Amino acid sequence: RTDNEFLARVCEAAIAAGATVLNIPDTTGYCLPHEYGAKIKYLADNVRGIEKATLSTHCHNDLGLATANSIAGVSNGARQIECTINGVGERAGNTALEEVVMIVRQHPGLGLHTGVNTRLLTETSALVSHLMSMTVQANKAIVGANAFAHSSGIHQDGVIKCRETYEIIDPKEVGAIDSSIVLTARSGRAALAYRLQKLGYHLERPALNSAYAGFLQLADSQREVIDNDLHILIEQHNLITVS
Repeated sequence: RTDNEFLARVCEAAIAAGATVLNIPDTTGYCLPHEYGAKIKYLADNVRGIEKATLSTHCHNDLGLATANSIAGVSNGARQIECTINGVGERAGNTALEEVVMIVRQHPGLGLHTGVNTRLLTETSALVSHLMSMTVQANKAIVGANAFAHSSGIHQDGVIKCRETYEIIDPKEVGAIDSSIVLTARSGRAALAYRLQKLGYHLERPALNSAYAGFLQLADSQREVIDNDLHILIEQHNLITVS
């Protein structure tokens, strides 16, 4: 929120004193991405001696904009992002490293590179979560338990036919095991057949329809239908499997 011209003079004084990194914090997480990006660009264009220092971003997530602001910063001249695994930090947290890394990887048009081994992201996230006793929210981007989970019938059918339909990242690229098809009352026949095949049950259409009717009754009574439920379902309905 500091006046840009005043901030530029402060940066010049810091460079004159020998600073090689100029960290520009959005300490309260107040800035919008276009505002933060414009501030970084102003400094890149107006600070005398800026070529002697690296502009760095340090964004907080009070409004959920830490990652967006950081990307806006490096898109406008910053060349360092201060970030943390899982976005841990004061109050609502800081910029999440895993989000920044995968944004840069998925958007080569940004012209940026991190050098981070993305296949260690999930493992590192779990380690930090364990050591800090801080649970990662299930719907956390990139490393959350639901990041590659699909429970809606349309999404499940699309992912089964072609993973890229609803996944812009291959789970293996971030060290996750694989996508998961979560069976719920919103799941369709395609998802049920897929999970049954994984368990060794290959049903013809009439048998699948019968299984699906029983599945819907079960799914309406509980949050998720798991593999053991499917074994019982097949047994109770005396369904014949085919190879």
